[in-house]
Amino acid sequence: MLKFTPILLAILYALAMYHFSAWRTRKELDQKSTELADPGLMALTNRMAKALDLPRIRVHIYEIDPVNGLAAPDGRIFITRGFYRKYRNGEVTGEELASVIAHELGHVALGHSRRRMIDFSGQNALRTALGMVLSRFLPGIGVWIANMLTSLLAARLSRSDEYEADAYAAALLTKAGIGVQAQISLFHKLDALTAGRGGAAPAWLLSHPKTADRVAALEKLEGRWK
Repeated sequence: MLKFTPILLAILYALAMYHFSAWRTRKELDQKSTELADPGLMALTNRMAKALDLPRIRVHIYEIDPVNGLAAPDGRIFITRGFYRKYRNGEVTGEELASVIAHELGHVALGHSRRRMIDFSGQNALRTALGMVLSRFLPGIGVWIANMLTSLLAARLSRSDEYEADAYAAALLTKAGIGVQAQISLFHKLDALTAGRGGAAPAWLLSHPKTADRVAALEKLEGRWK
């Protein structure tokens, strides 16, 4: 029984972390967000809603400065105030921001947003269990190895999700008459908009794929559809 104790503790830890993370995320978003009411962007989201046969697509503005979009585990779509400000300043077009919303809709439709919360908890549990086991055989570096392995796993899963959400967004934008070029043009701006986040780290260590790889995948999709 004792040899299974680390695994049981890790499972209990994962369950507790999942519920706590979901509660904390929901509370944070409730306190710091308002529903988007921009007429220009709403006209674009209405076109996407029609393409999806939905009455409307609700989007919220998350009151933080970093440029980002996100899909909450409960299915809500958010763009940050910093991203919306780029749009208002003319640095990002309405179609480009719509491509972000379409991408986040992809995460919701494909089940990524909820699964990521579960994965996050599971990865923490795996990290804890691996750290306990490896530390018995590799004192001093067992925890470090456990952290590295789980980080690599998380990055790989996240990159796969990003490609899938990109493809979903491309299909939706095409059906809505907005087109894939809005996605591609935004990707070319992203490094400048996010101040080069990710730096020169190799693609397999990043949670998001390299911009050039995402653009190439979209161009391949667009070429196939044409």
